[in-house]
Amino acid sequence: MANVAVYNMNGEQVGSIELNDAIFGIEANEHVMHLAVVQQLANNRQGTQSTKTRAEVRGGGRKPYRQKGTGRARQGSIRSPQWVGGGVVFAPKPRDYSFKLNKKVKRLALQSALSTKVAEGKIIVLDELALAEAKTKEMVKVLANLKCEKALIVMDGSNTNVMLSARNIPDVKTANVQTINVYDLLKYNTLVVTKDAVAKIEEVYA
Repeated sequence: MANVAVYNMNGEQVGSIELNDAIFGIEANEHVMHLAVVQQLANNRQGTQSTKTRAEVRGGGRKPYRQKGTGRARQGSIRSPQWVGGGVVFAPKPRDYSFKLNKKVKRLALQSALSTKVAEGKIIVLDELALAEAKTKEMVKVLANLKCEKALIVMDGSNTNVMLSARNIPDVKTANVQTINVYDLLKYNTLVVTKDAVAKIEEVYA
């Protein structure tokens, strides 16, 4: 099992914790992580784009000029795709981009992302993370003590003061154990997680 140091909010080491190799110590599967990221981005797409085809563009019912004798190419409608103001040939229409992944594939992708953070030494475990009041400068101070900037902060539950204190900090995002995903784990350089959250991750994603 991987042994990781545990810090307090002042950046001082106060102990260590052993991480479950079944979640934090597997060989990362890059292909599965790629699938999970693509799925999340695809599922977030609205798919509301819509452009008119030549059948839907207003006008163009009359032939613009006679078929022969003008010296120009024959034309049947001023709303053909080659005309300015004409319809689009293969016009995009509203569609659903989402697709499904098996639960086991999703779990493997998350375990791979977590294992990558541990292997790269980009995980910081805190004994606790609690703020008396919602103040951005207090959260900035904590992150400065931990020497991390672009960070994903994972807690075992919803801590309102921490969430409010972190939401105005660029490149910092808070999440709880149920909402972590592969995209965020790979996007943010450092994973900051509390001891209680580690225990819950090992319980939920084992």
